Amino acid sequence: MRVTPARTARVVLAIVAVTGLVLAGPAAAAQPPQHPAACDPYDDTACLLPFPNDLFTVRDPSSATGRRVNLTAEQMPASVAGTHIDPAEWNRQDGFSPGTPILVRVPGVDVVRSGIPPVTDIGRSLDRDAPIVLLNTRTGERTPFWAELDAHSAARPDRQVLIIRPAVALAEGTRYVVALRNLRDSAGARIPAPEAFASYVTGNGPEPRDPRKQDVKRVLAELTTAGVKRHDLFLAWDFTVASGENLTGRLLAMRDSAFAALGSAAPAYQVTGVTEFTPAQDARIARQIRGTVSVPSYLTGTGGPGSRLHYDSAEPDAVPTPSGGTIAADFVCNLPRSATAASPAHLSLYGHGLLGAPTEINAGNVKDMAYGQDFLFCATSWIGMAAADVPFVASVFGDLTRFAAVADRLQQSYLDFLFLGRLMAHPAGFAVNPAFQDGTGNSLLDLAGGMHYDGNSQGGINGGALTAVAQDWTRSVLGVPAMNYSTLLQRSVDFAPFQQIMDSAYPDPADQQLIFGLLQMLWDRAEANGYAQHLTRDPMPGTPVHQVLMHVAFGDHQVSPAAAEVEARTIGARLHVPALADGWSDEVEPFWGIRPIRSYPYAGSAIVVWNSGLAAALPPTNLAPSGPEYGQDPHSFPRSQPEAQQQKATFLLTGQVVDVCEGTPCS
Repeated sequence: MRVTPARTARVVLAIVAVTGLVLAGPAAAAQPPQHPAACDPYDDTACLLPFPNDLFTVRDPSSATGRRVNLTAEQMPASVAGTHIDPAEWNRQDGFSPGTPILVRVPGVDVVRSGIPPVTDIGRSLDRDAPIVLLNTRTGERTPFWAELDAHSAARPDRQVLIIRPAVALAEGTRYVVALRNLRDSAGARIPAPEAFASYVTGNGPEPRDPRKQDVKRVLAELTTAGVKRHDLFLAWDFTVASGENLTGRLLAMRDSAFAALGSAAPAYQVTGVTEFTPAQDARIARQIRGTVSVPSYLTGTGGPGSRLHYDSAEPDAVPTPSGGTIAADFVCNLPRSATAASPAHLSLYGHGLLGAPTEINAGNVKDMAYGQDFLFCATSWIGMAAADVPFVASVFGDLTRFAAVADRLQQSYLDFLFLGRLMAHPAGFAVNPAFQDGTGNSLLDLAGGMHYDGNSQGGINGGALTAVAQDWTRSVLGVPAMNYSTLLQRSVDFAPFQQIMDSAYPDPADQQLIFGLLQMLWDRAEANGYAQHLTRDPMPGTPVHQVLMHVAFGDHQVSPAAAEVEARTIGARLHVPALADGWSDEVEPFWGIRPIRSYPYAGSAIVVWNSGLAAALPPTNLAPSGPEYGQDPHSFPRSQPEAQQQKATFLLTGQVVDVCEGTPCS
């Protein structure tokens, strides 16, 4: 997920100069907000706490869940200028994120004394007497999680929230109950329930016509059935997860309408530059081809940073429609020196890293794999989170109403990738262009072998969503991947400059955690978290089942391995074992909940952990590993290993996961 810190810092300073923001540290003080009457009285720390919460939805028979998010501007976090985030785009949702952080403030709670399970002991979350219960009301089963106090607000306990993170994606369109019980302070004393909630438990409070009374009664009855005693409760509430249709319907509609209009033809494109390399100039790449592919635009205006998806209807479940123009999506392709008419190059899209560019295929490791495994890699930009978007993305953290544009442009980028993939694999596409042929007119592309995908960092994160909607390939490699961004951001060293902007514009730490939860609701439309439940099983309409190979870097400073494990559990990926040598993991049960690969070759989705030997276990909370005690960043280690490249190529071409580490940890 790499964008160079120096470059990002320069961009951040430029944004500060333009906006007039004053950078402040995490301890910047903010007065506790005054809440409107429509806030939840259970937790007066911030209006939307506890979050997520069906109190902030309304019944809507037209939606797939029967509910609709119903937020007002006064309920949303406000900037230091007093401007509240506009809730309009959030109110299109029929529920909350399947990877949502669950947020609540428990005054004085001691997580150790209370027995709250940390990220290093997820299995304890399912203990019979666990202090937190996350209950699927459809199945009656409990969902594993870990929980942590927000480490960024340790100096402000009056604003410090408890963050509960699901260890596997929550089921779409399903209502969940959150229960906290028998919580203790540092002296071991039990923390009393908030008065507004305690009155429901005891029956000594709400009027008979209180609109919330029946909902609370239902929650308490469900918890009783699950073995949770109501008089042990500190707090309990419920929320509904968004439906699959609401999470993925926009991108699927774009894909289906764009390809229906394309029909059986190859997408239109233009080659804008061809560079031939001598062996002395490049021993691995013979030719680089640059150009643009024409993709129907679903964005407003010119489609540049800040543009939004185009809709013909204001209905909340409306899907994007073509805006009438096209996007000239840039592409860069590297033809390896190993490609010949007798041994044509295999075809693969490549997904670049955080706020990067298609030219990432010029990285040494990508060239090594292109030449060593005979792959043509072609890349386009993840518009919305590409190099050209850096100033806009930085500005978003000073005005979070603008964030919807990031998610909107990312969805267009998925269509750009799909069109580039079709162009690569189509008999009338690149194969008939002299730039992809030898000197006698023979194609150097292996069309018979089909399409594939390989991406790293942001390319691994976005690659999960892209693969879930892909119709032209069934196997993808996700390098140093994860889901979701609300978990990833503060655990990444790359986020520090953006955190500075956020600290200046939204200094209240409780608001910041709510903001991550709110952003995730929109990010789900454009990252793996919103699509993972359909990635390797239960495919979306008109979409094949896919296999993925995840390569994770132990101790990664940029993309949290804990979030990669959430994705692996969600998609059912099997783990290469032994994953780590003894003594490396700080987890009570390393890789809890991920089943091992029992024998090789393995025909399924897999997760392989690569240990550089130069990194250490990561902070067990929402902090980035920014100190020397965490060793050298191993983020790029997996993709640079010849054995990893061999494993990736074998998987992409055959669907078989092979053991390249000879029965030992991959290190």
